[in-house]
Amino acid sequence: DCGHSACLFQLRMSKELEELSPLDDSGHGDGSEEETEEDDEPKICQVCGDKSTGYHFNAMTCEGCKGFFRRAIKRPAQLCCPFQNACVITKSNRRQCQSCRLQKCLSIGMKRELIMSDEAVEKRRMQIRRKRMQEEPVTLSPQQETVIQELLTAHHKTFDMTCTNFIQFRPLDRDQKSISEHGLEPNSGRVFHVTMHKTPSEDATQRNISLSSPSSPSSSFQSPENKERKQHKSVIFTTLPHFADLTTHMIKNIINFSKMLAMFRALIIEDQIALLKGATFEIILIHFNMFFNEVTGIWECGPLQYCLDDAMRAGFQRHLLDPMMNFHYALRKLHLHEEEYVLMQAISLFSPDRPGVTHHSMIDCNQEIVALTLKTYIEAKRSEPNKHLLYPKIMECLTEMRSMNEEYTKQLLKIQDIQPDVSPLLLEIISKDI
Repeated sequence: DCGHSACLFQLRMSKELEELSPLDDSGHGDGSEEETEEDDEPKICQVCGDKSTGYHFNAMTCEGCKGFFRRAIKRPAQLCCPFQNACVITKSNRRQCQSCRLQKCLSIGMKRELIMSDEAVEKRRMQIRRKRMQEEPVTLSPQQETVIQELLTAHHKTFDMTCTNFIQFRPLDRDQKSISEHGLEPNSGRVFHVTMHKTPSEDATQRNISLSSPSSPSSSFQSPENKERKQHKSVIFTTLPHFADLTTHMIKNIINFSKMLAMFRALIIEDQIALLKGATFEIILIHFNMFFNEVTGIWECGPLQYCLDDAMRAGFQRHLLDPMMNFHYALRKLHLHEEEYVLMQAISLFSPDRPGVTHHSMIDCNQEIVALTLKTYIEAKRSEPNKHLLYPKIMECLTEMRSMNEEYTKQLLKIQDIQPDVSPLLLEIISKDI
């Protein structure tokens, strides 16, 4: 009859599923601490008489009966005996009657409540994976090593930690008189890196990214407006000319740095321009963080030193300078390796959501490669117990820089209106045109 046919079908299915047993969930942790009989006692499955592998679900069983019990309990179908509900279960016939086999499992004390849910099994599987990952040393792949080496090479060729070129810029005039005369109160706070920001605004890409060495820093500022300004009795923002030159210099270095990266060169010119316009401000901040003394709040740039008041004398205001200063303290306290600094620069550079970007997926892929390299580098090269917090803190600093971009642009344009010393390259960087 139909019932008998259903039982026979169950019988055939049980033969196919007999040895399918996923991750052990027999109620003994990770399956490696199961209780066993004493060495002089036989290890026999109490269900079928086969060789036992330990206690599963509270009873001594073989792997086959362990897996059968798990599947039978999780299976919604009602089992029935094709015979007389009195089958003797042995190793050779255990597949013939699922109903009697299940009853035998229950009779020897196997407990259905010890069977883990699918969610619990998956959770344990993840725990095992994490444990294995912790035990295995993390190493950088050859591809990641190549990425880091290329970034370091580009950085060393385009960034001078001695800052010897800084003395070639127009003098750093710290006279505060002119600011006071115009009713612009100098803020005694601390953010020179604000001045650094101007640096990014030059043109990170000059329309064609072919940045052959521009003319001397001072020559780029001899516009008619500047000549007209010189007719005034005094300059309002006394440090602005120096920082305008410094900014031009830094922008050129960032463009050259980017052009040395294979992933950057592979992009179309329009995307190169868009990325540079968006990232220059941030990369300059990262550069100057390497000079920042977190004890004194001073930027020690070779022969020159800068403080927050220098940024004020260039025209920047506290609602930009304060968050910038906080950023420099937060980032410097992470004590980043040079490798981490350059990877951070690359993450900023390859931001697919910059205005004007067209090939988002390609740039997103590049950023993912660099970000994963940074994460792996931290895991492989750092030994501090809290090293897992470093990567999210770096990401937080990158986010903070992005949030300061708009305010920086607003203040720079106001400065230009009052004292047109901002160079064309700097203005090109902050322009919205691509």
